[in-house]
Amino acid sequence: MGHDAEEEETPPATPTTAAGIDQEEETWNLQKHALIHELSQKLITGDLQAKIEAARDIRKHVRKSSVKTRSKFGAAGLIHPLVSMLSSPNLDACEASLLALLNLAVRNERNKVNIVTAGAIPPLVELLKLQNIGLRELATAAILTLSAAASNKPTIAASGAAPLLVQILGSGSVQGKVDAVTALHNLSTCKENSIPILDAKAASPLINLLKECKKYSKFAEKATALLEILSKSEEGRVAMTNSDGGILTLVETVEDGSLVSTQHAVGALLSLCQSCREKYRELILNEGAIPGLLQLTVEGTSIAQERARTLLDLLRDTPKEKKLASSVLEKIVYDIATRVDGADKAAETAKRLLEDMVQRSMELSMNRIQHRAASCTPANIPSA
Repeated sequence: MGHDAEEEETPPATPTTAAGIDQEEETWNLQKHALIHELSQKLITGDLQAKIEAARDIRKHVRKSSVKTRSKFGAAGLIHPLVSMLSSPNLDACEASLLALLNLAVRNERNKVNIVTAGAIPPLVELLKLQNIGLRELATAAILTLSAAASNKPTIAASGAAPLLVQILGSGSVQGKVDAVTALHNLSTCKENSIPILDAKAASPLINLLKECKKYSKFAEKATALLEILSKSEEGRVAMTNSDGGILTLVETVEDGSLVSTQHAVGALLSLCQSCREKYRELILNEGAIPGLLQLTVEGTSIAQERARTLLDLLRDTPKEKKLASSVLEKIVYDIATRVDGADKAAETAKRLLEDMVQRSMELSMNRIQHRAASCTPANIPSA
């Protein structure tokens, strides 16, 4: 089930005179006020069917409305009865109230906070446990929307929602998985939370999702951020390396990702290698990481560049006291560039020389890969 569109409402056509405009706006506002009052009464005093119809009407009127209209609906006493409906054994009531609350929360910070304050998170967590896929993924979308408000994050993080969102990563629809990753990413930024948001079970589905998406996408940035968090624990590191193509996927993200996703991907690889160089060094080298890391020392963020240099030093097959540090290599290149083109153009020339070195390294790496492939006789290689 897709998310409702976020569009601004357009008031009725208005007369051209100022007096006519004022009168039309007043009539429009009175009609809206009467509608809100009517729906509020149905929610509070109506029978179950009346409440379901009212919740559906709220969703219909709010889904294309302005922030101001959402605020009016939220301030009219509608939120508490809608939250109460989330605990109804009637699935139609759950769905109607969930959709109404989801639309009230979109692009409205105050409504987000008020919905959580009204006690929405415990019933939403229960909905995440249902076998009903539609309700479960609507609850995921609601958790995502509500977790966008900073003040809601501690409550949601402490609610037990995170392990259930991890389950969605492996079994939900494409939209459900995207929403679960984004919700987990929102919760991972909660500084007040002392409980780990992720466990090692998230590693394999995150790796699989990262394999399938464009490495420079916003989704890849969130997925790699979560993988970097997982790389900080031994259980997470083991789960990542045991996932099919886990290290290769991170290496590919270093090569093809955005500035943000490359920073997180190299951070995850560095955590692996720093935790146990003997265990992870060969695994990372076998996936052809060197060209992408060299490129990152030139083109990444300052943090990514530093991480790439540190990882390159760890990957070198020389004793620590004899290794040629990346910074020393860069200084040598800069000195050569100064002699060739002078101090004014040294930085530009040095960057070009480093890029040429990266390109040459990538060509050599590709030649080695092709040589290895030619010496093997793999069977059943798919044609596409």
